[in-house]
Amino acid sequence: MMSATLSSPHARQAMGELAPHVDGPAIVDAVATGARVTVDWADGSRGHFPLLWLRDHCACSACRHPLTRERLFVPLSDIDEAPTVTVDDGVLQLVWNDGHESRFDPVWLFQRRLENANDAPADPLPARRPWAAGFRPARIAHRDFLQTHGERAWLEALLRDGLVLLDDGPIADEEVSRLAGRIGPLRATNFGARFDVRSKPNPNNAAYTAIGLALHTDLPNWRQPPDIQLLYCLQNEAEGGESTFADGFAVAEALRESDPEAFRLLAETPIDFRFQDEEHDIAIRAPVIQLDAAGRPLEIRFNNWIRDTLRLPLERIDAWYGAYRRFWQRLHDPRHQLEFALQPGEMVAFDNRRVLHGRKAFDPSTGQRHLQGTYLDLDLLESRLRVLSR
Repeated sequence: MMSATLSSPHARQAMGELAPHVDGPAIVDAVATGARVTVDWADGSRGHFPLLWLRDHCACSACRHPLTRERLFVPLSDIDEAPTVTVDDGVLQLVWNDGHESRFDPVWLFQRRLENANDAPADPLPARRPWAAGFRPARIAHRDFLQTHGERAWLEALLRDGLVLLDDGPIADEEVSRLAGRIGPLRATNFGARFDVRSKPNPNNAAYTAIGLALHTDLPNWRQPPDIQLLYCLQNEAEGGESTFADGFAVAEALRESDPEAFRLLAETPIDFRFQDEEHDIAIRAPVIQLDAAGRPLEIRFNNWIRDTLRLPLERIDAWYGAYRRFWQRLHDPRHQLEFALQPGEMVAFDNRRVLHGRKAFDPSTGQRHLQGTYLDLDLLESRLRVLSR
């Protein structure tokens, strides 16, 4: 399976092999000067490539495994002698001093000009967009999701907004698993690979009761919480049970603006999360708001049920509770919340490490409420979108 995938024309072009079907500027001139090759394209663009970089990225069958396309060449020594450089029908051709020949697709090189190395990489993935006032999630029909254009629109909306809806699906057991399986393998947890959300006797999680659920993220007690959650509605006849959502990244930024010290405390103070039942005891220590290297929110861990004992120095306890309270209040402010009732045949998908979810209490005596859920890894969503975008 891996060999077939990696040896596809798209994968070969990604590795630098020639792909003449790809439109783009041809190379019109190239010259070796010192330890680099300067390349000119037909549109007037120019790029400079170190000799060792070019040798390292040779895509021939001697430098890449002929089936898996994985790199075999190891760049252990500098290249002291410039190769013979020619341009053959718009393609860069290099003959090295040991007789080895490398050919580079002009579009592949153009996309990888090192002058642009500090820019965002060329990638079809949409940028995250915070929810603005009046945000409404995109809705994709089930029949469209089963086609490339609909699945791509669903993926783009989910990656961009952190939440998307699917409409008009069949009332069929395991449909959530079938839809998720188009993206990749299901992410299993201590609740299984696929779980049923409904009121039941002797629950080991508040979701399996009829009580209201405040906004939260799932499984923050895991070192790697699930990325994407899918919830498919099979029955929703009970009174109440409306689903609620909030964009944790947008609310975190609102907190940073209004109360920088509260934001700092939640971002810099690790606390304990822990889930325990008869078979599991899963715990981690991490901050409520995790930031990336640029200081932007990367992950929200917020689940009041499974916050464990707050182990902080005495003099920091009150300040942390104050910060937590202010974040809670902003999350539950109606201005930041989205609320709707899922209908049978609808599925909501959301980024569990960005978007918090909850529900209103419902009365099980008035009817059945049954959702089926599963998780997916973000890597698989991004991979699927890249494949569809090719």
